[in-house]
Amino acid sequence: MDKKNPSIQCVVSECRYHAGNTDYCTLDQISVGRVDSFSSKSEDTDCESFIAKEKTF
Repeated sequence: MDKKNPSIQCVVSECRYHAGNTDYCTLDQISVGRVDSFSSKSEDTDCESFIAKEKTF
């Protein structure tokens, strides 16, 4: 597991870059994008750095 980035909090444990036992991201930086052409609330944005963890069964 990579070291957590204390500047990027994240509760999306399904992300490949989630720090595991703590709610932080392991990336040095993230990219945030719009869902629509205009953003006026957080629901209008997405973390474009998200990659789903591979599922193991």
